[in-house]
Amino acid sequence: MTKVDFEDDSIQVDATIIAEGLGMALPLFREEMQAGRITSVVERGVDTDLGRHRLTFFSAHRRFRLIVDQHGFIVQRSALDFGEAPLPASVHRGG
Repeated sequence: MTKVDFEDDSIQVDATIIAEGLGMALPLFREEMQAGRITSVVERGVDTDLGRHRLTFFSAHRRFRLIVDQHGFIVQRSALDFGEAPLPASVHRGG
């Protein structure tokens, strides 16, 4: 999967994309997901961003964000890495 898929009321993203964005190997990402230590926020665009979605993923030290268009194509990626410091509460939300 090279893009995000919208199915019914769910959004599917290839785990490899998220793991890379969070700077971790896929097996560790899966372990962290299962343990509930990877969280996410999905936001739908309004007004000039109508049709776009912002998908934000959080680990203990990193935030990874994807902006996707109405067809599920990734139009922007960004990551914020705090190294060994924990992710500040102000960064651990959408917006």
